[in-house]
Amino acid sequence: MKKFLVVVLAIIVINEWRDIRNLFSPPPDFAAAHEERVVMYATQWCPFCQKARELFAEKGISYYEYDIEKSEEGNTQYQRLGASGVPILLINGEVLKGFNRSTVLALINEK
Repeated sequence: MKKFLVVVLAIIVINEWRDIRNLFSPPPDFAAAHEERVVMYATQWCPFCQKARELFAEKGISYYEYDIEKSEEGNTQYQRLGASGVPILLINGEVLKGFNRSTVLALINEK
């Protein structure tokens, strides 16, 4: 029975980790400086950045893009968000590292 409870607790923590993490260490609100609900930190050569651009165009989602190789401000923000690759997306105050179509759409549809 104890193992079962540990597994259930682990599943709950994993599913809610984003909310738990943001409660104790909220990401900087760089998106507040833009009218768009989505901010993307990207490069021109990144195939996943291109997939994000295509999704935004397909769904009519307005976004602000920083090319981290050309924008000093964008690169600074990118570093403060825990840079580990591109794209990094800010969606409704959430930080998403990498591109996952279903996660992006879920975050956009939250608000």
